[in-house]
Amino acid sequence: MSRKICFITTIPLTIEMFVYPAAEYLRAGTDWEITFITGMDEEFRRPIPEGVRVLRVHMHRGMSFDGLRAIYELRKIFRREKFDLVQYSTPNASLYASAAAFLAGVPVRLYCQWGIVYVGFAGFKRWIFRMVEKTVCRLSTWIEPDSFGNLRFCRSEGLYSEKKSSVIWNGSACGVKLDKFDISRRDEWRRAIRDRYRIPEHAAVFGFIGRITADKGISELFTAYRQILSEMPDSYLMLVGFTEKTDSVDAGLYAWAEQESHVLFCGFTDVVEQYLSAMDVFVLPSYREGFGAVVVEAEAMGLPVIVTDIPGPTDAMREGETGLIVRKGDADSLADAMRRLGSDSLLRARFSENAVSFARNSFDQAVFMRHIMEDRKRLMGITE
Repeated sequence: MSRKICFITTIPLTIEMFVYPAAEYLRAGTDWEITFITGMDEEFRRPIPEGVRVLRVHMHRGMSFDGLRAIYELRKIFRREKFDLVQYSTPNASLYASAAAFLAGVPVRLYCQWGIVYVGFAGFKRWIFRMVEKTVCRLSTWIEPDSFGNLRFCRSEGLYSEKKSSVIWNGSACGVKLDKFDISRRDEWRRAIRDRYRIPEHAAVFGFIGRITADKGISELFTAYRQILSEMPDSYLMLVGFTEKTDSVDAGLYAWAEQESHVLFCGFTDVVEQYLSAMDVFVLPSYREGFGAVVVEAEAMGLPVIVTDIPGPTDAMREGETGLIVRKGDADSLADAMRRLGSDSLLRARFSENAVSFARNSFDQAVFMRHIMEDRKRLMGITE
């Protein structure tokens, strides 16, 4: 029996990064009709999967009265299309879609909770965003956080119960694509990237991938690396991702990093695996994450990892086996871990071997997609 499902995110980039694999897999293995709904502030950078429709609804980032219009437009679409399941993620899209789907009577309203915004806030702002999160959860018929850490946290916060929530397989939004993160090509990519940035082969390279912004722990990373550089003058810090200079990253630290020749701002890239290959240690000092997929991607490329003690990234590694865990917001703790891994090649080698095995056995995208298929059938009451 054919079914109609819809994936909703605020911007196309989220669909491309996290939704495409599931959409392509479901489309290839079923006769289900699949629709994407997303905002209009960006265009897709790669072809839409064959047989998938795209509808546009304005869903700007940040709270605004435009949200009421988005809810109205989404409700009209849901009532017209009569989807069997709608899946939403990202904060704004989830609020609008859950409200509209509830009003339209969509039978399965699936909240893919790929991050919890309010955990990085305090005071009244935290209360407001917690209430928004709780509203989305109440309007949804099922919630799937992408890590067991966040599942436990949200249940303890009273956002949802055990009766309407679960994690797919071992967690993450879509697993890791092992043919893209191909460990057999690491040496080739390592040489190419290091040559591009004139990094000596013997140099220890600490790497970060993500938004260059305060809640990713960038101030602590700069502080820690400045200590490391004084002790390991032949080391480098490589940052890959968009820079967001308008937030609260310490201005003095940022100015130091910009003028320091051993701090490399590489910008955004579609070939993350190649940049990971050039690194020796991957560092994610974030304040909050849904899962931290880049941690598993780094492990798939044989990198030991350093993460903060928050839900998500700590589910994506094994402490003392594939990497180290440090205190959130603690630059000294971070520097100690960087120093330990940066100076101990034998420890790095042991963590590297464990990391590859862990990523391949626990987060293979091909296996993850089979779990997605089973889960979506369960939610829609499809029995075989």
